[in-house]
Amino acid sequence: MDQSFLLMLSNLIHLHNYLDPTTSPLLSTTALSSDATSAAPLLFFTLASVLSYLVSKKKPKSANPPSEFSVAAFRALSTEHIWAMEAPLRDAQWRSLYGLSYPVFTTVVEKLKPYITQSQLSLPSDYAVAMVLSRLAHGLTLKTLASRYALEPYLISKITNMVTRLLATKLYPEFIKIPVARRRLVETTQGFQEITPLPNVCGAIDTTPVKLHKLSPDAINASMYYCKFGFPSLLLQVVADHKKIFWDVCVKAPGGYEDADHFRDSLLYNKLISSDIVWDKAVSVKGQAVRPYIVGDWSFPLLSFLLTPFSYSRTGSPAQNAFDEALMKGRKAVEEAIGLLKGRWKIMQDLNVGVNHAPQTIVACCVLHNLCQVAREPEPELWKEPEESGQPPRVLDNEKSSYYYGESLRQVLADDLYQRL
Repeated sequence: MDQSFLLMLSNLIHLHNYLDPTTSPLLSTTALSSDATSAAPLLFFTLASVLSYLVSKKKPKSANPPSEFSVAAFRALSTEHIWAMEAPLRDAQWRSLYGLSYPVFTTVVEKLKPYITQSQLSLPSDYAVAMVLSRLAHGLTLKTLASRYALEPYLISKITNMVTRLLATKLYPEFIKIPVARRRLVETTQGFQEITPLPNVCGAIDTTPVKLHKLSPDAINASMYYCKFGFPSLLLQVVADHKKIFWDVCVKAPGGYEDADHFRDSLLYNKLISSDIVWDKAVSVKGQAVRPYIVGDWSFPLLSFLLTPFSYSRTGSPAQNAFDEALMKGRKAVEEAIGLLKGRWKIMQDLNVGVNHAPQTIVACCVLHNLCQVAREPEPELWKEPEESGQPPRVLDNEKSSYYYGESLRQVLADDLYQRL
């Protein structure tokens, strides 16, 4: 028997004998019954003490060990251990957890912290940002995150919506800008000349369907969400520079929209077609002034500010085929930018958020992509887009003058290129 238990029982008996020496709990049952009034309080007190002892000695259930994703564990990593680690090891660890290095992570936190603080969130700002970045980087579901961080799914959803909205609105103007300033415009056009022989290219445009994890059965016009590859999606349109940094992002249509229609609905198109944006850096090619322009594939309309290939299968003249080849080299920048976007932020491969919050999540990932490119983060393995083909879009009445100018400009550039080759 437990020695501490025997000691406790002995002390109780001695206490009782001291208070009432005429009775003893060790007497026979006859003696006990003859003086039950005297022994009853002792018996009650003894049993209560024994039960209390047993309860107090009952081994508590082993508490779950602190989660490696708890606030305490995150704080220990981000404050106590982070500066004791070598920078390459530290940054590799943070990339594996949150998709970007520790310095870039702190930049994001510092820029978002004032807005998160205003929301009176019960969690630390850096912890909330880390949680959302882990979801974006690994494509984790609400259920997985709720289990990992020991939080309710509705709270995970609320925090994700808040952080992605802040990225898509507060940080967008700082990190996604049309290159209108002359210094940046010159840097961009010169940068493109290192990857394509075409002069004065200032951007490459492309679209990509962003797959939706699921589509609500009662979604209006659900069939319009299914892209040419057969899955429900939203259509993302981006323009990238030579460094694979996006300078324009648009998410305005379901995946079933044509690229040209989506482009014509974009703010960028309306600014360019109305001459609200005029890139003031012209070069002379065969006596013709050539202003900066963007390059796209055959799914976009040919315009004075957007040049496209002569043909899909290189069936033009030698000069035209040479132009098409040079144009596709320039387009490679945006193709790789999209591949990096989906490779670095895996939620873009299977978007497991509600349709209403999907556009801001997509734009948030584009902002984070630019942050990584500006910081020269290591580039992950590119996400490979499916091959696509199609016919050139029809020319709208309000585009005809721009189309004819673009057609003439394209031929001049093709002839000049072929002559130089």
